[in-house]
This record gives sequence, structure tokens and C-alpha cells, in this order.
Amino acid sequence: MFMSRSKETEQTSVAEVAAAPATPPRPQARRGWIPYLLVFFGAFAIWQGLAWGHVFPSFALPSPSEVGNAFGTLTSKGYLNSTLQQDLWTSLVRVLTAFVGAVVLGVAVGILIAEFKVLYTIIDPFLQFIRPIPPLAYIPLFVVWFGIGEQPKVLLILVAALPVMVINTYNGVRRTPIARIEVARNLGASRFQILRLVTFPSSLPDIFTGMKVSIGVAWSTLVAAELIAADRGLGWLIEQAGTQLQTPMVIVGILIIGLVGYLMDLGIRLLERVVVPWKQYA
Repeated sequence: MFMSRSKETEQTSVAEVAAAPATPPRPQARRGWIPYLLVFFGAFAIWQGLAWGHVFPSFALPSPSEVGNAFGTLTSKGYLNSTLQQDLWTSLVRVLTAFVGAVVLGVAVGILIAEFKVLYTIIDPFLQFIRPIPPLAYIPLFVVWFGIGEQPKVLLILVAALPVMVINTYNGVRRTPIARIEVARNLGASRFQILRLVTFPSSLPDIFTGMKVSIGVAWSTLVAAELIAADRGLGWLIEQAGTQLQTPMVIVGILIIGLVGYLMDLGIRLLERVVVPWKQYA
């Protein structure tokens, strides 16, 4: 009975060490939506002024009303047998599939190479070699290896987003305060318990940083991915409309990608505030 209570107390103590913040959290600053609205309306006014002043030809910079008409056409009639809703859903599935895969694999690989020096020695050179290569360079190889279906498109986005997750996870694990690990070890925690209760929670802020960067990388790679024999998607819409100088439709596609990417980034930030309540937020 005494030994059972002792082990239970040790596990509770280890969990408390993992959850304890390194410094007292600062009070969160309350920021309203007014600055964001001012920036939005300011950018809109500049855009409208440039269109009214005919600073650029209309085919190069269409007015907001032309973009609005293109948005209505895309949602009601579509473009090249595909509506905007269908393009958005197709791209969203591709990005989310690749993003989830990059998060799962990136966190796992990042933890492994941080915990085992042999794996770091093997994997890090390949990681640093792959990281600067632009996704467009992989398209010919992926077409040869995986065909022209959905698989190469998702894999291209995953390959672009994966290094960010691995590096951020690795840095988060390596930055775990040694004092926390020593306290947990002195309390009798095993290596797995230290990883689960101390190292992983301490690395969560870096993991979420990697997620926020990765979702941006995933969306920015989408256009390249949908060059692989796609017949639907936002990247495909931008590329096809651009070849026919349908600039309003191009701008609609760009705005939708930016808006959806921003909303997904906000979702990750909200999840971070729930999962990592001890992190200091500005």
C-alpha cells in the first residue's frame, strides 16, 4: 500500500514539474478588432484609388467591383466546369492531409533525433540538404514515381512542410530546462515518463510555432502541387485563369488562399492557448 502511494505521488510530482511555467505568465493584452479593420479598409481604399486613377491597366489591376463580379461568377457558374466551392474543398483536403502528415511525422522525427544522437547524425544532413530545395524541383520526379493522381500533390506539400516541423520539434526538445529533467529523474521517473511528462510538454510552444509556419508553407506550395495534372483546386484556378489573363479570377483565388490560411493560423493559435496555457502571450 505504501509503495503504491509513493509511486502515485512521484508520478503526480513529475506531472507538476512538467506543467510548471518557467516564469510567471504576463497578463494578456486585450486587443480589439479596430486596428485590423483600419488596416483592411486602408488597403481597400488604396486599391480602389489605384483602380479609379487608372494607375495600372484594368487587366493588370482590376477594381474591387470587378473582383466581386468574378467572385459571384465563380461561386454560381464556376470556371472550366468547376465552381469556387469545389476548388476550395479540393485544395483544403490536399493541404489538411499533407499538414496533418507533416505534423505527425515531424513531431515524431524531431523527438527521435533529439533523444538519440545516432539518428540525428544520420537524418540531419539529409534534412539540411532537402530544406532549401524548392518544391517545383520535385514535380518531374514525383510524376514519374507516383503518377498524376492525388498522391504526388499531397506528398509535394508534405515534403515542403515536414522540415519545418522536424526542426522546431528538435529545438523544443533540446531547449527543455535541464533542471526539470533532473528533478523528474530524482523523483524516479523513467526515460519514457520524462519524455511524456516533461520533455514533450516543454517542447509544445516550439511545436505550435512549427505548425503555424508549416500551414503557411503548405498553402504556398499548393499552387506548385496543383500543376501536376490537376483539374480542380485553387492553385489550378489561379494558374488556368492567369494563362487566359482573367486577372479578377486570379485575385479571387489569391484572396481565398490568404483568407483560409489566415483562419487556419488563428485556429492553431486558439488551440495553442488551450494546450499551452503557461506560455507567455503578448
